[in-house]
Amino acid sequence: MNENITKRNTLLAEQVIKGLASRNMTGYFAKDKEEALQIALSQIPEGSTVTMGGAMSAHEIGLVQALKEGNYHFIDRDQEADKRAAMLAAYDADVFLSSVNAMTEDGVLVNIDGNANRVSAIAQGPKKVLFIVSMNKICADVDAAMKRARNVAAPINAQRFGLTTPCSKTGKCFNCKSPDTICCQFLITRYSKHEGRIHVILVDDVLGF
Repeated sequence: MNENITKRNTLLAEQVIKGLASRNMTGYFAKDKEEALQIALSQIPEGSTVTMGGAMSAHEIGLVQALKEGNYHFIDRDQEADKRAAMLAAYDADVFLSSVNAMTEDGVLVNIDGNANRVSAIAQGPKKVLFIVSMNKICADVDAAMKRARNVAAPINAQRFGLTTPCSKTGKCFNCKSPDTICCQFLITRYSKHEGRIHVILVDDVLGF
């Protein structure tokens, strides 16, 4: 990472972490993927039941592999015959892993979902929610975060899943009602009712979408 970008990201991360604290959420700053992995594992006691939404960032820092190889009960919905049961298990998990589609400089989290299993688990259920968030997802405000979620994250995910939405063909949101749309549920997390539940690891790298 360029030294000037790292300096900027370090200062921005301090601002974001203060914003998270004001919203009853806890933030951390990792200088690279390796440090992000160590912080994440420090927040997940051995023996914990862990599951996740579609968080590419958790894969990219090596967290999913570490959980599969370690002393954890990791529920991988993609490997389960009954995917519905695997998704429902998330609501009683010790730790739920996720990323964000975007977040604001003052700590508001923005997520879009198709099936709603991810956003519903973020909102309520798991004892702890652990976000892995790269600094490229930080936006000035909620309006900018929503635009990023709809015009950057959603089109890339639609293309990744091979969906026939307008955004998968054009790269931008058309506010469609396509049967393939993944923009069914919008979740804005501006405050955590339960202290110690939501933790956000900011990573000085480009991860996810």
